[in-house]
Amino acid sequence: MRYIRNTLDFQLEGRSAVTLGKFDGLHRGHEKLIRRVLRLKEKGFETVVFTFDVSPLVKLGNRIRRTILTNEERAGILEEQGLDCLIECPFIPEVIRMEPEDFIREVLAVQLRAAWVIVGPDFRFGHDRKGDVRLLEEMGKQYGFQVEVLEKETMEGRAISSTWIRESLREGNMERVNELLGYPYFVRKEVVHGRQLGRTLGMPTINQIPEDGKLLPPFGVYASRTTVGGETYFGISNVGVKPTVEVPFAGVETYLFGCSRDLYGLEACVEFYHFVRPECKFDSVEELREQIRRDARTGEAYFQKE
Repeated sequence: MRYIRNTLDFQLEGRSAVTLGKFDGLHRGHEKLIRRVLRLKEKGFETVVFTFDVSPLVKLGNRIRRTILTNEERAGILEEQGLDCLIECPFIPEVIRMEPEDFIREVLAVQLRAAWVIVGPDFRFGHDRKGDVRLLEEMGKQYGFQVEVLEKETMEGRAISSTWIRESLREGNMERVNELLGYPYFVRKEVVHGRQLGRTLGMPTINQIPEDGKLLPPFGVYASRTTVGGETYFGISNVGVKPTVEVPFAGVETYLFGCSRDLYGLEACVEFYHFVRPECKFDSVEELREQIRRDARTGEAYFQKE
């Protein structure tokens, strides 16, 4: 997959099928758009996702940057799905001020050579979000591309959205988060050295420091499944600052059931399935050890019933 970022200077060679949006989370609604684009690959079109390197709402100061997926995690999923090209357009003043007609002419028609444009019914673009589906359809006739508008995916009578997923994630409702996403919420980062406390307790763990800006669930313990070094392990993961041992940053520490391998430096993908308990401070390391054992039993019971 071509991964184009940090530049406005790009040019596709062949005609393309493009879907556009913020794509935070790549949830089931986004997947509907992407599946349609990928079906057009069979007709010889280059398949493209066009998005921004940062959400316009963040850049314009309307929201603090916290994303369900990091840009790298999003790129990894799209590559696995077989997409030809991901374009992360830098959201700079030149782009912010671009009129929707100019975007259609210069970006969609010329740079992307769009033959198909696949969007949702509420898609807006251009300066002050003045561009909409109607404008796309009108100018598509002029520039030779077909516009297809797909209805939103819904669950429980509500449209699936990144906003709903963020709400559920902040509540620690991982079951709902995963159902809305269509896959387990995860943290994918390198395994780094911690304080080796888990090994001292007889329960070795792996440590990760999520990318700044990654939206994490509430601090606490979760039943998790981890893929690392070509193997998959069930386990429990602690998200937070480890108040008992006073770690000054938010991290993810995972106890892998039945694993004693040296995994430092490898990339681990930790998937979250179920909230076990909130993070809390213990009076002693021995009390912490006993709680981890109880947490592990809870985690094992969760996956056994699954």
